[in-house]
Amino acid sequence: MKGRRQKKIIELISKFDIKTQDELIEMLHDEGFEVTQATISRDIRDLKLMKVAIGEGAYKYVLHVPGEGIDMTKLNVPILTSVKSAEFARNLIVIKTFPSMASAIAAGIDGMKLEEVLGCVAGDDCVIAVTRTEDEAAAICARLREIMDAG
Repeated sequence: MKGRRQKKIIELISKFDIKTQDELIEMLHDEGFEVTQATISRDIRDLKLMKVAIGEGAYKYVLHVPGEGIDMTKLNVPILTSVKSAEFARNLIVIKTFPSMASAIAAGIDGMKLEEVLGCVAGDDCVIAVTRTEDEAAAICARLREIMDAG
């Protein structure tokens, strides 16, 4: 049952922009799976699902594929310990870091292979990340702040 359910979860997140566990539970119920929030949380952890920005401050679940970018949690430690601030202006994100840390942060962001980020330029204590739109910059900046605040 678990294998079938997890296969269905992968299928659903591949077809639809599923933003919350409640949405996923509802879709699974529609497919005949009786699940609880606790079960979904375990499945999300087991499948190593990640949330990625889709614009306008919204996020969706995606499957993390090993070797394709890095898991956001691997970037968390450097961000939590070396980022001072993250602000955006139009489609540019300005990330202030402690001295000598900007290059590591830029490499981490580039390594995540986010569709929204066209690239990063790092100095000694500042990173400029370029996105296509202001909404994408706002969403990524908000996510960076969430990570910083979590620490």
